[in-house]
Amino acid sequence: MRTARQLVDLLRAKQDNDKSLGQHFLINDELIAKSIDFGNVHNEDHVLEIGPGPGVLTEALLATGCTVTAIEIDAGVVEHLNRIFSSEIEGQQLALHHGDALQTNWPSDITKVVANIPYQISSPLVELLTRYLRSKWQNLAKVILLVQEEFAERLVMEYESDVGSLGMTALLDWQCDILAKVPPHHFSPNPKVNSCFIEMIPSNEEFAADKRLIKQIIHQAFNQRRKKLRTSLKSVPRRLNRIPNWYAARWKSAYANLADDERMEARPEELDFDDWVELAMDFAEFNEEE
Repeated sequence: MRTARQLVDLLRAKQDNDKSLGQHFLINDELIAKSIDFGNVHNEDHVLEIGPGPGVLTEALLATGCTVTAIEIDAGVVEHLNRIFSSEIEGQQLALHHGDALQTNWPSDITKVVANIPYQISSPLVELLTRYLRSKWQNLAKVILLVQEEFAERLVMEYESDVGSLGMTALLDWQCDILAKVPPHHFSPNPKVNSCFIEMIPSNEEFAADKRLIKQIIHQAFNQRRKKLRTSLKSVPRRLNRIPNWYAARWKSAYANLADDERMEARPEELDFDDWVELAMDFAEFNEEE
């Protein structure tokens, strides 16, 4: 089995890093092995890997005997991976796709996601993972991502100052934890920030209110986090009509009926997750046509 440093050097011999793609490659073999352990990857898994780069994680995943679908945006990297893993591709253990992972269709039978992702796609990737979890993935067990430390702290709301729409909306679908911190010297080239392994496990929890409504209320409030809910929720969310049976008049009616509610005097960081669910339930109780 080739080391991470060997795989990075093989790619570097063909091309330089593309800074615009956020290419910082993990070169510590022990940490790569740890990510496989975190994911509890075994030979019956179908693993989605996003941004495989030189293939350091791909190599370790394939060694478990699992099936891997990898999506890579860099054409030169895809050429490198096709050469390095030609036998695994021919044997259909590895499906390699050239494209943007945020735009490419993912398989419906994924059981794990394990990836060292480009940090600039962290937020939209979590959004897309959630969409697939709700609509297509019946067998997903867990997601293991290597992300920027600041993003990890906001996702799990590690500190009071990290409480925001990212962490609150993630709680609708996931149980998220920080598993380990990774200093910059374990990458080539070194990023300027610490990184973290995070774990996201589907919670499969249902709520009395539509998750999409809860999410829009949370986003609407935290978009003006210094203001009281009375002010931030007065405006109709721009994407409200994406929720079945919701439209501007109904929102305004629901808002008016909650005008005297003491929660409207709160700022968003003062509400916990259960408060947001209850607020959405109260919004949903009012129908403009009733």
